[in-house]
Amino acid sequence: MDAAGLRAIQAPLKERYKTNPKDAYITLKAYGTLDDQNIACKVETGRLLAVAGLHPATGGTGLELCSGDMLLEALVACAGVTMKAVATALEIPLKSGVVSAEGDLDFRGTLGARDAPVGFAQIRLTFAVETEAPQDKLDQLLKLTERYCVVYQTIRSGSPVEASLQRS
Repeated sequence: MDAAGLRAIQAPLKERYKTNPKDAYITLKAYGTLDDQNIACKVETGRLLAVAGLHPATGGTGLELCSGDMLLEALVACAGVTMKAVATALEIPLKSGVVSAEGDLDFRGTLGARDAPVGFAQIRLTFAVETEAPQDKLDQLLKLTERYCVVYQTIRSGSPVEASLQRS
């Protein structure tokens, strides 16, 4: 897809959302069921069933997906798609690219140690692109990718999260 094709697809949406801002507000949902045999949760991905379990550092077997890895994978996926869209819109030719994310985590926290935090202490998102574009264009590409990546902005801004428990 080129910049004109992307604009053609997005222009009517941008106009619609400008006229009716409420149309742009959509609730995305995820659904999972607790595994009745193992310490795991079966998450429906829309394509297949992903089974998440304990990380080996907390007693897991390593056979199930780690939700921390899944968070980093969601960041990589969103950032990669966003970068491609921004590069397309700005007509920055990318021959190839790799997106990676890594996060530092102290597993003592999730195992109950009160002196250790629960969650990632730091996440690093890295892009390696093959392109002939000048550095100023690449700086703009990174800035706009950060700005428009939903997962990046959610992690960075610390969006409010509520939890509730009810009987089924």
